[in-house]
Amino acid sequence: MHISYKPLWHTLVECNMRKEDLRLAAGLTTNMIANMGKGKNISMETLVRICETLNCGIMDVIELEQDKEPKNEEQTG
Repeated sequence: MHISYKPLWHTLVECNMRKEDLRLAAGLTTNMIANMGKGKNISMETLVRICETLNCGIMDVIELEQDKEPKNEEQTG
């Protein structure tokens, strides 16, 4: 499983905001926005700041998605 920020992008559209608007309002760095765009992890502190800025819940920002390919615990060679 991995974290997806799809709910955040939908929330931004609903709030009529751009990523840059969120960055400035929440005091985020461009690297944080870029990492979210790439599906990388960000800190819980950052998630809380986003939720506070958008006045929304955590489920409006992230969701868990299944990996497309299951990881094999055993590798055969």
